[in-house]
Amino acid sequence: MAVISDIKAYSSAALKEFSSRLNSALHLSVTPIGISFSDHQPDGIDLFDEPVVEASSDGRAGRVSAGCVFWMKATDSSFSTVAPDHGNCSVGSFTHGFVSFDDVAANSDIAELLGSGWVNADAVAVIPFVRRKYRFVTYGPLSQGSFMPDVVLLRLNGRQMMVVSDATGMSIEGKPQCHIIAVAMEQGRVVGSVGCALSRARTGMHPHEMTCAIPAKGLADVVTAIEKAADIDGGVAKYAASDARRFASEGS
Repeated sequence: MAVISDIKAYSSAALKEFSSRLNSALHLSVTPIGISFSDHQPDGIDLFDEPVVEASSDGRAGRVSAGCVFWMKATDSSFSTVAPDHGNCSVGSFTHGFVSFDDVAANSDIAELLGSGWVNADAVAVIPFVRRKYRFVTYGPLSQGSFMPDVVLLRLNGRQMMVVSDATGMSIEGKPQCHIIAVAMEQGRVVGSVGCALSRARTGMHPHEMTCAIPAKGLADVVTAIEKAADIDGGVAKYAASDARRFASEGS
């Protein structure tokens, strides 16, 4: 799929409609969420206020164990976060542009990931990240339409990922899972992820779930493409199921 580069912003009603259409086309079990990066806290959105945990021996602390945990919490309500809220996960703080890799290179979680062989220095050097340091990252259900997102995140099963891939020609990425937010934000590409062990352990994502990040500025075209692909795939699946019944009757 071509890089999305338009600068269109959508009304609250349009965002709610897109959420409904995505749910209908993909039969989602988890509502789409919006994610925005900004220098000003969006109007009417409160700061995330769960308590900050006691700092680790290397000084890491935060309101959740990793920024991807906010994806799970954002299915219920909208909230804004600041850099310290993400601070327990050095990887997520880096991919979201809050810190440089040099800022966190000595942290114990980075040492664990490098020492275990989960990633190596060459891989770290090419991890996508948000290039600008924003003050706020805001999360919330797209169905609320309470702010204009930069990225829309979907949690998908294998069949749903198939439909989105058919619709968009997206690439499928691996670890770390959170870097797909930076890809959608910086490169304007729809991108999927098979997830990563770090994120799955911290979020409690179901084993069958994967994720997809959509640049919100091109959301109208992406939603239309997903609806078309879902309709085509549904028709092909009905044909294949009907054709397969011949073999079931032969074996009975």
